[in-house]
Amino acid sequence: MTLLTHVLACLFGMGSWVAINGMWVELPLIVPEIPEGWYLPSYLTVLIQMANVGPLFVTLMHRFRPGKLDERPVIYSIVGLGVVATFLLAFFWKHTVPLAGAMHSVPLLVLCFLLSVVDCTSSVTFLPFMMRLGPQYLTTYFVGEGVSGLVPAVVALVQGVGVVHCLDATVASLANGTLGINSTVGASGELQAQYQPANFSAQVFFLFLSAMMVVCLAAFLLLNYHPAVARERKREHYFNGSLAEEKSDQALSLSHRPQEEKPMISSPDGHRRARRSSFGTGFYSGPEVTFIFVVLAWVNALTNAVLPSVQSYSCLPYGNQAYHLAVTMAAVANPVACFIAMFLPLRSLVLIGLLTIVGTGFGTYIMAMAALSPCPLLVHSASGTAIIVIAWMLFVLTLSYVKVIIGVILRDEGHSALVWCGAVVQLGSMLGALSMFPLVSVYGLFKSGDPCNTMCTK
Repeated sequence: MTLLTHVLACLFGMGSWVAINGMWVELPLIVPEIPEGWYLPSYLTVLIQMANVGPLFVTLMHRFRPGKLDERPVIYSIVGLGVVATFLLAFFWKHTVPLAGAMHSVPLLVLCFLLSVVDCTSSVTFLPFMMRLGPQYLTTYFVGEGVSGLVPAVVALVQGVGVVHCLDATVASLANGTLGINSTVGASGELQAQYQPANFSAQVFFLFLSAMMVVCLAAFLLLNYHPAVARERKREHYFNGSLAEEKSDQALSLSHRPQEEKPMISSPDGHRRARRSSFGTGFYSGPEVTFIFVVLAWVNALTNAVLPSVQSYSCLPYGNQAYHLAVTMAAVANPVACFIAMFLPLRSLVLIGLLTIVGTGFGTYIMAMAALSPCPLLVHSASGTAIIVIAWMLFVLTLSYVKVIIGVILRDEGHSALVWCGAVVQLGSMLGALSMFPLVSVYGLFKSGDPCNTMCTK
């Protein structure tokens, strides 16, 4: 029965960001079919930040009306909205509407905004709900959250999104006339990038995303009503068996913790340790709490906004294969980090700081290669390709581990701490996106590399 709860927690976590992650990986197929073209990623970034009105509402409710907001009806609402929105997206993503004298993909943009509200609000509702289960299931939830990025990436890989073959320009032009494949026109003697048609349509992909949201909804229902999960909740005693206390937003005192969850550090006389701050159980001092949340915001800014916005610039100069390999390995590294945290949950703040520095170092290298695009270091060598792929993998691996460990720490500080955890995750992601948007989309500081022709001096 414990295994069942782990599986349900993982499937529940998979629904957290699967819709928006799916939108990002499907962009190469969507963009050529809509009037917005490659401005769509910029619009999507803005819509995601506008959708933070959902997390803001939930956070303010917990702050000013503690205990009044039950996250379960909110979760039912947003997951149900995600099911409907992804289903409608499958049929209306290509529809355009005349607006301000031009055609615009209004249905696509509206549905993307609704999906952004769903995924952003999940950060401040899914995590507090996991407070109702034992601490061992929180790490499983993070595994599912990581898989929410991996699964769409793997499906897109099977679909053949963005697969490029490099042909001689003359041969490609002939093929273009007979096969009708979209390609970039190249000069004489150059290779030409030919984008192959997908194995199945974007409509099928969006229906798959809708099915994923249905699975998330089913997992949430079973987490609430399955008898085996109910017995798990009763064994944990996190809310002392009372519905009023279950809905309470007050943090648990150390005396209410199960014996195995008490801090390892205790005074020599065995008495309960004095509160060091007003946050949660008071186990962490004010500066330590500040450090935890600053690191959480920084890590999410890097992993959710800053580095993803320059991923193509950092990888495409090394070739299309390097780009796809970096995307896939980064998606795999996230759940791998969660599995490591499940069996090796080291809660040292010093270790968190060191791993953050190491992960930021990998991110600095990636950002430097993006800034040097289309001619980064070792662009014509296999070692350069290997380094950029490994850098992306280790960047995601180290900082994902930091995020999970911080989540585990805050889970022990009570329900309110997890609400603030989700709010800070969204705040960091928003600040990262707002800082990168003008650099990438307005000022054009980054230059993309051609997947077949990167003319650089060795």
